[in-house]
Amino acid sequence: MSAVYKDDQEDWLTVCLKYLLFVFNFLFWVGGAAVLGVGVWTLVEKSDYLSLLASSAFAVSAYILILAGSLVVVTGFLGCCAVIREQRSCLSMYFFCLLLIFLIELVAGVLAYVYYQRLSEELKQHLNHTMTENYAQPGKEAITLAVDRLQQDFKCCGSNDSHDWTLSVYVSSKQAGNRVVPDSCCKTITPLCGKRDHPSNIYKVEGGCITKLEQFLADHLLVIGAVGIGVACLQRKMIQTMEMSTYQLLVAISSRLPQPRIRPQIKYKTETPC
Repeated sequence: MSAVYKDDQEDWLTVCLKYLLFVFNFLFWVGGAAVLGVGVWTLVEKSDYLSLLASSAFAVSAYILILAGSLVVVTGFLGCCAVIREQRSCLSMYFFCLLLIFLIELVAGVLAYVYYQRLSEELKQHLNHTMTENYAQPGKEAITLAVDRLQQDFKCCGSNDSHDWTLSVYVSSKQAGNRVVPDSCCKTITPLCGKRDHPSNIYKVEGGCITKLEQFLADHLLVIGAVGIGVACLQRKMIQTMEMSTYQLLVAISSRLPQPRIRPQIKYKTETPC
């Protein structure tokens, strides 16, 4: 009777541990979806501005978050299969993947925070040169589109102000057609509207693009860093709890496996000679 009660108790323990792991797995999926969403949103919505940056750290942080979020989806599926089928090897692999995802998210958050610290200096050194030297030049179509969108989205003209364009390669060339600024500086874009640089026509008193782009990127880097480090820390707490639950589940599974029978050893008496 006690043996039957013990087996029932172990079965209930196994079921409870399974449901607990399912709940944590779902929460882990939610955190991974947030990480994946932030990474995709950063690259899809803001990809035009990446060509204006000298460093690829901004894009790398987003790619790392996408990698971590994708691993969460695969790991969650692996965890569900491992719990349902009660396979010790899959549960061990599941726990290893959780630790790997935690480290990847932590790296993405730290990288975003480090890049945030030197973002201002990088923009001051490279943005003006990129805009004045590469705008509307052969083979620089991506930069041209990025500058045009930047000036229209942020309602700015030039890196520091509209006078930056007077020293640009574009304005000095015949391609400009006597424009003093690109048409994307105009409040209402019309053909050759860049010939007139009056404040009523262009974004002349609204400030340069460098401060607005810096604030924009800084806000997004803070989001990437907060999501990466924050979700990683929450998942770390979950991993600690899941580690204990997984260990108890492995013990419960091991106790239910058939134990090999040990054949008794027969001792033979040896007769002593007289």
